[in-house]
Amino acid sequence: MDLLADAAARDRTDPLAFARDLFVPSATPLVAYLDGNSLGRPLKATRQRLTAVVDGAWGTRLIRSWDEQWMELPFALGDDLGAACLGAAPGQTAIGDSTTVLLYKLLRAAVAHAGPARPEIVLDSENFPTDRYVAEGIAAETGAKLVWLHPDPALGVTAANVASALGPRTGVVLLSQVAYKSGYLADLPAITRVAHDAGALVLWDLCHSAGSVPVALDAAGVDLAVGCSYKYLNGGPGAPAFCYVAARLQPVLSQPIQGWMGNSDVFAMGPSYAPASGMRRFISGTPPVLAMTGIQDTVALIDSVGIEAVREKSTALGEFVISYVDSTLSQYGVQVASPRNPAERGGHVTLSHPDARSLVSALWERDVIPDFREPDGIRVGAAPLSSSYTEVAQGLLSLESLLRSTR
Repeated sequence: MDLLADAAARDRTDPLAFARDLFVPSATPLVAYLDGNSLGRPLKATRQRLTAVVDGAWGTRLIRSWDEQWMELPFALGDDLGAACLGAAPGQTAIGDSTTVLLYKLLRAAVAHAGPARPEIVLDSENFPTDRYVAEGIAAETGAKLVWLHPDPALGVTAANVASALGPRTGVVLLSQVAYKSGYLADLPAITRVAHDAGALVLWDLCHSAGSVPVALDAAGVDLAVGCSYKYLNGGPGAPAFCYVAARLQPVLSQPIQGWMGNSDVFAMGPSYAPASGMRRFISGTPPVLAMTGIQDTVALIDSVGIEAVREKSTALGEFVISYVDSTLSQYGVQVASPRNPAERGGHVTLSHPDARSLVSALWERDVIPDFREPDGIRVGAAPLSSSYTEVAQGLLSLESLLRSTR
């Protein structure tokens, strides 16, 4: 199998091939960047936008920019993100804080809303550590009970798994749409429906799906969601996360970190807190204006090409990787640790090998950048907008070369 020839042919017919040139190239030689599911590349337009903010809104307009644009930026950008990636109508998405903080805010608010009659939080043992740790902390703080699901690590949580754990005391279900290890794509609509039938709320973590797979939050009747912006949204290291609160829940949820920016009259500086209406009530402190800058261009790019086109290429890249594992890399002990059905797989493919840790370390020395996940996973996170098939092929060939040399 001539992998490079196959990759070149795919690149020639790739409708998103033009997007690769929109990203900042690496200053030093890089054979393959396969970690877009952890930190996305920056767009060239973002460099220009950052300069424009420094020279213009900050450097020239100064404090006036708060009135002119910055006060509403978390909500305006949130609406753009909701329309392009999340299937969310305006007025339900806001940008700000880290994923951890937003998870705490929304989960704590949901637990309080559920009340003592429904003190149980359903979550899974394979979820990202932050989700589990935040839930543990809230349980300790409130007396809530954690009900653990233990899915197959190579797969993920199904609607049937969730249904088996639900009961009259379930208040909230906390899950990730795409599993950070295996890449398993959960059935968000079905799970949401099952939880609602039991009278529970659902909080979805979209960190590994936003900007990679279509998310239809409104259509599925989702209650709450959070997600980061530095993966497929290319917001940059430390870029703020986003939160979604369905319009029907906004008047009845009270977020626990009461700050001046979430007050009904921000500049009244009154003696007590009165929550604002809408999504502003879920804001706490001063919006991270500079940190939001990197998100805007990717959201605009996804909006222009359509999230369905992004998903189509993402799926094709995953199939490209899996095909070469089956035809060639499997003879060296490499196995596919992600779902093979593309309808059940998110934007990355996880491979397993007993020497995964040392292989990833050696690949980094060769300027091939996947990432390692315990216990034996090599995550291949090709980003549809910035990755070419040729780049992915070169990464796979480098892995094959290493495996052959250590056999």
